[in-house]
Amino acid sequence: MLTYLMKTRPGQFLLTGIIFIVLGFIFTQINETYSTYAFYVAIFFLGFYAAKDAVVDTIQSKSPNVDLLMILAALGAVLIDYESEGALLLLIFAGAEVLEDYASDKSTSAISELMAQVPATAQVLKENGEIHEVPTKELRVGDTVVVTKGEQIPIDGYTDRKTLVNEAALTGESVPVEKDTGDEIFAGTINEGNVVHLTVNKLSSETVFSNIIRMVEEAQNRPSKISKFIDRIEAKYVIGVLVAVPIFIFILYAFQDFTFQESFYRGMVLLTVASPCALVASATPATLSAISNGAKNGVLFKGGAAMEALSTMDVLYSDKTGTLTYGEFQVTDYEVDEDILKEVVYMEQQSSHPIADAIVNTFPELDLDKVDQTEAVEEVAGSGVQKGDIMVGKPSAFDSFEDVNGYRSKVMEGNTMVFVGKGNEIVGYFSLADQVREESKQAIDGFQKEGIHVSLLTGDNELVAKKVAEEVGIDEYVASCLPEDKISYVNDSQKKGKVVGMIGDGINDAPALANADIGIAMGSGSSVAMESADVVIVKNNLAKLFYSFKLSHKLNRIILGNVVFSIAVIITLIILNLFGLLNLPMAVVFHEGSTILVILNGLRLLLAGEQAPRV
Repeated sequence: MLTYLMKTRPGQFLLTGIIFIVLGFIFTQINETYSTYAFYVAIFFLGFYAAKDAVVDTIQSKSPNVDLLMILAALGAVLIDYESEGALLLLIFAGAEVLEDYASDKSTSAISELMAQVPATAQVLKENGEIHEVPTKELRVGDTVVVTKGEQIPIDGYTDRKTLVNEAALTGESVPVEKDTGDEIFAGTINEGNVVHLTVNKLSSETVFSNIIRMVEEAQNRPSKISKFIDRIEAKYVIGVLVAVPIFIFILYAFQDFTFQESFYRGMVLLTVASPCALVASATPATLSAISNGAKNGVLFKGGAAMEALSTMDVLYSDKTGTLTYGEFQVTDYEVDEDILKEVVYMEQQSSHPIADAIVNTFPELDLDKVDQTEAVEEVAGSGVQKGDIMVGKPSAFDSFEDVNGYRSKVMEGNTMVFVGKGNEIVGYFSLADQVREESKQAIDGFQKEGIHVSLLTGDNELVAKKVAEEVGIDEYVASCLPEDKISYVNDSQKKGKVVGMIGDGINDAPALANADIGIAMGSGSSVAMESADVVIVKNNLAKLFYSFKLSHKLNRIILGNVVFSIAVIITLIILNLFGLLNLPMAVVFHEGSTILVILNGLRLLLAGEQAPRV
């Protein structure tokens, strides 16, 4: 904390003010004039930033703020020769402000930690064979970057050879992933294979990591609902205090036989204790701390409202592939003519779906030279892909097709089936199996114990949906869902007054994520899904989402406690002042002390990460 004070200008002003306050009290016993001047200097340094904020914010927003009340209270104390009290008031107020800045700085350190995972420079291979070190941000699409064994990958791109990549920073999976020639590897991950040449396919501002950093930055600028409410009432409250204090002084002077100095003194006490400093600080430091905590634990919230809303969730809908399961399919059985197989593999090369990847990876040596690659491959939303009269997709898309070979009877319980159609006939099939994530079971069990209704929405067939639902412990599931079906389920629950969460990772999940009250995307999913969501699980660990759900509850409890405490302190101090039982030094200590307590209470959320589930 001392280091933070020394390196920031507000911190330096605070320390200087403290020194002159100490000198002021020392000179009180030696020379009254020197003491007064020391307190004046202290007031200048301690009140500088508050005065600046009071003037600038009041002019820009055309409405007064809490800083203005504190400056007026301090100046009022000086006018009636209570310089020491004015200096103490600004000391504790400036201390609370610096502490709040410290909370913001700690929360933004999550961004610094993320940025540190991406190298600032890259080794670029030039056409003449020379290697030049250049800043990562200057890389352009098409550049060739050399990444040696053990190095962090500086930017997203395609590898020119087989290698092993540790993607733990992105996915949380500690086991390195084998990447083949032409596969995409990502910034921030580590090359554990031999040296590779990486063809850059994205600018540094477009990589997965840069998107994560941007989301954290945006989140810190999106206040929660209660923060917005407090911000809305702040100006009106301050105006009310500014009107009430002169009236209070006048009543004491005109009707209570107080001298003007006594009346003004009591007015300054009222101005101090009625200021909503603690109330204003009730939500923001706590929310920033919670967002930072989530970021450190691999869950990104796009603002305080999303963090705040998570605890109110009643219903949670979840996609299956890549969400509850790894999405790493393997072909366990297939039957299709070789010529058609070549067409299928070519078609699936145009798709990024995990099932398409599995089919392509099963036949790496297949010669596709004779496949007509001039004809367009079109995606049939929620069903599959099509090229001319050949279609590959889920069984439900082939209900009107003839099945002369009895391929429909080949459906294996718990496996994902893909049919191949030509014309109006089913001419082949692929049977694939996926694996359920162990942490999915833990998270689903945790949510259900908290009274949240969890339902599986999947485009897969009935048998696969049933098997996965049973494995993770979900009682309700809906198979063969199209994107519009998922939206319907979300909207129907919302019409019943439920707060709905939706987890997904694919392009087809994006509409449902956008429609849900809380859209939750997997970090390994499509960029469209992440853009549509309110929450992103960076490391694909649903157990971390459940941890964030509990953290959201804790955040709301802390904010509510802070608000109740702040209001109680203000009311109590106002009542004590009305009865003449409170002097200015005690008012300063109790009022500004409550502000510091509120900020410290919010900062506790920074430490809650010690209990976060590990991958």
